[in-house]
Amino acid sequence: MGVLPVPAEGRAILLDIEGTTTPIAFVQETLFPYIKDNVKEYLRAHWEEEECQQDVGLLRKQAQEDSSLDGAVPIPLESGSGEEELERVIQAVVDNVHWQMSLDRKTTALKQLQGHMWKAAYATGHVKGEIFEDVVPAIRKWREAGMKVYIYSSGSIEAQKLLFAYSTEGDILELFDGHFDTKIGPKVESESYRRIAASIGCATNNILFLTDVPREASAAEEADTHVAVVIRPGNAGLTDDEKSYYNLISSFTELFLPSST
Repeated sequence: MGVLPVPAEGRAILLDIEGTTTPIAFVQETLFPYIKDNVKEYLRAHWEEEECQQDVGLLRKQAQEDSSLDGAVPIPLESGSGEEELERVIQAVVDNVHWQMSLDRKTTALKQLQGHMWKAAYATGHVKGEIFEDVVPAIRKWREAGMKVYIYSSGSIEAQKLLFAYSTEGDILELFDGHFDTKIGPKVESESYRRIAASIGCATNNILFLTDVPREASAAEEADTHVAVVIRPGNAGLTDDEKSYYNLISSFTELFLPSST
């Protein structure tokens, strides 16, 4: 690792979040435990609200689709017969959410509820998005040099925006030209990177993708996107082959932009 030149044809930098802009520990030790620890309290507090009922409806529909899976947790309908029954339904939702999270599922229903819970947590100051200290100064330099900067994460666009709007560095949403999540396609499929390039109006080889996951880097490369693998504290280790094959950086400050003159 050292100085890594951005390819001369580079026009845009595409950033992963977990393990790239943000410590994996923040996601695993702050965001997800917050959901597990607070989902029952959140449901009780917001149950009568339309947004919460929509979330529960999506989870119930997902539970029906999951009914044949081992350990699946059904969510019964309410019949309006009192507080005890309401508690039983809420507990079923809680158990379903815990079951999905134990399998690291990324269903739309689960992500939507999580997004709404995190929105409340960020807004009340219970949670702040952690950002590596080299990230903001580097992105400001890239933007000054005329580069566009985008986010591509498996977390929903709403969750991405919350993390950067309520971050340890303040509201830094203005630093990003756009956001992508898995609605554009899975991060381990090359076609996703072609769709992103088309969406932002450039060729795939005009993009440099920074990620900590070699499978994602490989998929981006298949689409002729430039890649660098980011080494951060807490990230999964790389094989010797991966270390020798990929361009590696441990800080965004190691990226060198060719002069535009």
